[in-house]
Amino acid sequence: QVQLVESGGGSVQAGGSLRLSCAASGYIVSTYCMAWFRQAPGKERERVARIYTNSGNTDYADSVKGRFTISQDNAKTTLYLQMNMLAPEDTAMYYCAADRTSYNCYMWASLRLGYWGQGTQVTVSS
Repeated sequence: QVQLVESGGGSVQAGGSLRLSCAASGYIVSTYCMAWFRQAPGKERERVARIYTNSGNTDYADSVKGRFTISQDNAKTTLYLQMNMLAPEDTAMYYCAADRTSYNCYMWASLRLGYWGQGTQVTVSS
């Protein structure tokens, strides 16, 4: 089992920055990838950014490229999402997720990752 706990959400004005954290515990040694997703009110959950834990390779949704950066600490126990140039459309609940399999990580857009946190709210005002 892998437990994930997000933190760092809050309210910020457009153009501002926030840094989200996700603390991983449990059997994390076998984690293949970790990722951030978000869900705005009335909308489906969508992918934001993904990192492969061993290689460090990253991928981003087009909507956040150039503004958001996903990273992990050296121990691979904490996942981060640095969010810059925030806009009102970034308002959402942000979730951290992880998985042990290459297939589920590849299919991350289909929300196939097996472990999820409870989420942290990000609100951006104009």
